[in-house]
Amino acid sequence: MKDILFCTLFLLLFSCNNKKENSKIKLNQIQVIGSHNSYKKPIDTALFEFLKSKDSTNKLQSLEYAHIPIPEQLNMGVRNLEIDVYSDTLGGKYAHPKGLDLISTHSEYDVKGEMKKPGFKVFHVLDIDFNSHYFTLESCLKDIKEWSDTNPFHYPVFITLEAKDGETGIPGTEPESFTTRLFDKLDTQIIQRLGKDKLIIPDDVRDNFSTLEEAVLNNNWPSLEDAKGKFLFILDNAGRKKDLYTQNHPSLKNRVMFVNSPEGTPEAAAMIINNPLDERIPELIKKGYLIRTRADAGTKEARENDYSRFEAAKKSGAQIITTDYYKSSSFFNSTYHISFKDSTYVRNNPVNYPSVKK
Repeated sequence: MKDILFCTLFLLLFSCNNKKENSKIKLNQIQVIGSHNSYKKPIDTALFEFLKSKDSTNKLQSLEYAHIPIPEQLNMGVRNLEIDVYSDTLGGKYAHPKGLDLISTHSEYDVKGEMKKPGFKVFHVLDIDFNSHYFTLESCLKDIKEWSDTNPFHYPVFITLEAKDGETGIPGTEPESFTTRLFDKLDTQIIQRLGKDKLIIPDDVRDNFSTLEEAVLNNNWPSLEDAKGKFLFILDNAGRKKDLYTQNHPSLKNRVMFVNSPEGTPEAAAMIINNPLDERIPELIKKGYLIRTRADAGTKEARENDYSRFEAAKKSGAQIITTDYYKSSSFFNSTYHISFKDSTYVRNNPVNYPSVKK
């Protein structure tokens, strides 16, 4: 009986201390590992072999990776996701990828006809790398919401979202161009499917400061305790699409997503700096910005079992480290896979919360 009482008391004290610690540490003072193109399934086998036979430069090998379903990633502890979104206002634009016409036999595609319905679609490369765990953004967000509801006190999940359109350089399907109206619809769908109470949006961080950047420089990010059970979206686009998203929304007022905006701009809060060796990252972290970087790219590090970029990413203090390899590859012989100590995917930030053991 005494042993039971002692264990109960210990657990209560541990829980209280942990909550107290989380109320001190801010959202930007952690470091997480997440997945790149989180929705991606392998390219159709017959199509991949056909394309590989025509690929004299081995560029296709950069697409030779895939992921387990997103809820399984989140169950492992991964706390960053990446989603690519194509607009399909009328429906059916991407229902028959042109790559399927290059081969005589292929796996069944979109048996339920989801690609024929209007709405945002989720896949990687038009006509070639189109296999996805989710045909629609709606179904992807539904799974994420269900997982979150089942795990209501989870660490915050960062989601980078890329709005894809424009010329691909490859003859085939022409994607629909994003507009301000479509970005409004995108924001609305995220709110409707996840719930505003599950989102950390620019308005929350800006609060009473005149600009979002001013709030960030004054460390006005929410505490880790307040951020638990929530999601923070970053629009991974520059140029025209970023301008469309921020148009008539000074400092991202009434917007859902943060944007990849450089230091010195009113919207500056989160930045995509894919090279972890970039010397700017630690200084930007110390100032209060949120940075996403990459541990590997194009399957190169995995094929060479090269952890140098990952070590640089950890040391840089970038809060979000993306990888294709939280698990080792099933496509080629390699033991490369990344995590923090003890196979974890979240830790205190070594640059702006240096109590972390490196």
